[in-house]
Amino acid sequence: MRDITLLLGAHGISGKRLLALHQHNERGAADKVINLLAQGEAVALITDAGTPAVSDPGALVVESVRAAGYRVIPIPGANAAVAALSAAGLATPHFLFYGFLPNKSAARCKELHSLLEHPYTLVFYEAPHRILECVEDLLGVLGGEREIVLAREITKLFENIHRCRLGDAMAWLNSDPNNLRGEFVLLVSAAPKRTEGLSAETEQVLGILLRDLPLKQAVQLAVQITGVARNELYQRALELKQLE
Repeated sequence: MRDITLLLGAHGISGKRLLALHQHNERGAADKVINLLAQGEAVALITDAGTPAVSDPGALVVESVRAAGYRVIPIPGANAAVAALSAAGLATPHFLFYGFLPNKSAARCKELHSLLEHPYTLVFYEAPHRILECVEDLLGVLGGEREIVLAREITKLFENIHRCRLGDAMAWLNSDPNNLRGEFVLLVSAAPKRTEGLSAETEQVLGILLRDLPLKQAVQLAVQITGVARNELYQRALELKQLE
């Protein structure tokens, strides 16, 4: 509430009644908002950072207010995901906004496997205390060849936007303690176009091997691991090398 009070004060707004809204009280807060609207009051749903109801509480209140027959008027404001996309330089025309991945690694990896083949830029939010383990899981599931944009503290004083290969992201994060601070938007480039019949898992195995081994040796090992025909893997390996 203190942050909201400071925000309102910066805009010369004072003396207004404030109601706390969070994930544990949203249903009850919705009833209070509807009662105020029924009395002819105007209610503003605000947050000290980001946009209400976008990876933040607020959607249940909006749903309840609309169901009660009241009008909801959106006022565009700061949006970390869109701001990061505009500064990322990822040319994919479509993006998938996921928001926060699960907290636990096993559940997180399960979700990432479901996103593995999507041909869209993937957009995630992440907290500083989970950033290392999250990026480690991104690398483990999606492979090191995709591009990642690590955008932290978007629109704030210490804003920093870094783009690199996913395989290089951990080294960058660990290179400076400041790189681990602040709220993150993670943008991961779309799944690469695959050779007909080549599975996402085979693509991942081939990409990992090519990162550390000469092309012929990487292909040979990939054949042994995946059982895919050598000619098909060799052609795809050449394509991946040309993209570097």
